[in-house]
Amino acid sequence: MTAPLAHRPPTQRERLKAIIGGSAGNLVEWYDWYAYAAFTLYFAPHFFPSNDRTAQLLGAAGIFAVGFLMRPIGAWMMGVYADRHGRKSGLTLSVALMCAGSLLIAVTPGYPVIGVAAPLLLVLARLMQGLSIGGEYGASATYLSEMAGRQRRGFFSSFQYVTLIAGQLVAICVLLVLQALLSEAQLESWGWRIPFLIGGALAVVVFWLRRGLAETQSYAVARAAEAPKSGFVELVTRHPRETLTVMLLTAGGTIAFYAYSIYMQKFLVNTSGLSREVSSQINGITLFFFMLLQPVAGMLSDRIGRKPLMIGFGIAGVLFTYPIFATLAVTRDPLVAGMLVMAGLVIVTGYTSINAVVKAELFPAHIRALGVALPYALANTIFGGTAEFVALYFKQLGIEQAFYIYVTVMIAISLLVYIRMRDTQKHSRILED
Repeated sequence: MTAPLAHRPPTQRERLKAIIGGSAGNLVEWYDWYAYAAFTLYFAPHFFPSNDRTAQLLGAAGIFAVGFLMRPIGAWMMGVYADRHGRKSGLTLSVALMCAGSLLIAVTPGYPVIGVAAPLLLVLARLMQGLSIGGEYGASATYLSEMAGRQRRGFFSSFQYVTLIAGQLVAICVLLVLQALLSEAQLESWGWRIPFLIGGALAVVVFWLRRGLAETQSYAVARAAEAPKSGFVELVTRHPRETLTVMLLTAGGTIAFYAYSIYMQKFLVNTSGLSREVSSQINGITLFFFMLLQPVAGMLSDRIGRKPLMIGFGIAGVLFTYPIFATLAVTRDPLVAGMLVMAGLVIVTGYTSINAVVKAELFPAHIRALGVALPYALANTIFGGTAEFVALYFKQLGIEQAFYIYVTVMIAISLLVYIRMRDTQKHSRILED
């Protein structure tokens, strides 16, 4: 007699369906998140009553920041939910919130029609999306890591960053296609609603797909064993070392990632002096190859362990961050700039490709989703989310090199954590095969 899924490892078909469902949903979530930033220029005038474009953009940017600040709250709420009600339930709720947020943006009338209700509805939509994206990381990282199987855990969990980057690239591609097909007036009038309708429709498909996913064996075993309930108090009192470890190992990695991906486009224009078009091309091309590197590095971690990759990122990041940025600051050759940016992203791959599985392997099943999500979200908000602001602030003060030192120091702090911690591949707390 075939054992129920709660007491047996998933089949290869179930694993593959799980990886597709988890990864596809992650892509859609990040597409919806980045679509807001990509189309702000077009929809801001509809929500804010001002003839000053800067004021309109500031209003839209402020609401974007509110969504970002909701991520730790989403990580806490959705992490607890996924631990108590199942990874599948957490993933389904996460994509449902993102779907609702995107569709609300797409259909909300402008300020001339409904007045102050327009920006208030935009705030509500971003609150839902912030909760969703905050919870998605922990739920998907936990689900992918638990469903992947011991031998391929690094490889399959690396697809979380593949789809994170792909979501950003898809949002940019949708913008480019609409700019080619529609006039400026059409985009400003109604075309800006299309990407949010696309995101909402894709989220509906992923919602249906995720409802058909199998639950993980780890969750089923933890529930059957009547483990302690997941919660903030349980996390910080029973697992303080692991919680602090996740925050510190994330700090250097998330700053490096934001420096070489999100901030780099502005750095190439503002400091290197390259054109916006060339900088965008460098950013897009390097991110594409960076995306392809993730499963390669994840597969390598399954062979040699997680710790060598993280230490490799830490050492290379400490040694080469300052030289890479200092050289980029004075180069005017797009090819050289692209190679330098790519070198930085190759270094960061040692963190991005395996950070999800490393965090998942640190915690027992009953609190794993919260343990992965909350300390990561806090570190990401404190360090990653402020990286661009810190860089621009130092530049404004005339000491831009201080940012290179800041990134190097934070990577060095994370390196100390990598050196001291055990290799989670060999000491994983994901017990099932």
